Amino acid sequence: MEKTRVPETEISIEEKLRALYGLQLVDSEIDKIKILRGELPLEVQDLEDEVAGLETRINNLKDEVAGLEQAVAKKNLEITESLAHIKKYEDQQNNVRNNREYDSLSKEIEFQTLEIELSNKKIKEFNIQTEEKRALVADAEAALTERAGDLDNKRKELDEIIEDTRKEEENLLNQSVEIEARIEERLITAYKRIRLNARNGLAVVTVKRDACGGCFNQIPPQRQLDIKSRKKIIVCEYCGRILVDDEIIGGVTE
Repeated sequence: MEKTRVPETEISIEEKLRALYGLQLVDSEIDKIKILRGELPLEVQDLEDEVAGLETRINNLKDEVAGLEQAVAKKNLEITESLAHIKKYEDQQNNVRNNREYDSLSKEIEFQTLEIELSNKKIKEFNIQTEEKRALVADAEAALTERAGDLDNKRKELDEIIEDTRKEEENLLNQSVEIEARIEERLITAYKRIRLNARNGLAVVTVKRDACGGCFNQIPPQRQLDIKSRKKIIVCEYCGRILVDDEIIGGVTE
């Protein structure tokens, strides 16, 4: 909603004070809605990040399992090739012309046999690693199922709260924008700065029992008279909040 500000000369100090206090009342109601949501938005975000992390971990583990399975297949192929070489060399031994050729073929057979043993050892190692990775995948998938369920529940809880308060929050936000439009930018900037740093987001407070309604420090009698006169904007010398008299409430809520 676009704000069209009223020129500063068209609104009195008293009207500014009423507007600021009215803005505080509206913004405090918006704060209550946000408090009602509590930590749910952050919890949902954390769960979304955790679910995404688990999904990435599962995919990476599955890629590693696929790589190990390919390595096993390659070693099995090498074993098949070595067996074929052994068969060929054994056939050739039947037709050798001298011991030298026979010994040379025997060495080749021995080498291929060692290659088969090495491949079998690697296959065993790869299979062990594969089972370990698959166990990790199973654990991660179980965790993912659990966290995804938690995420679904938290999302539903948050969505219900948002839906229950949506219209109220929209109305309050519109009111906040409309009130801001009646106050010059300088005051709005100061109000927002105080509100950001103040406990419970209170930037405008009434004087209660001769004390600041924000920090509860005593307000001198003469300063209280100045506040009630509504001739200038007065802030608490202790906490910096904008002070208004409690009788201004009637003018705001009417």
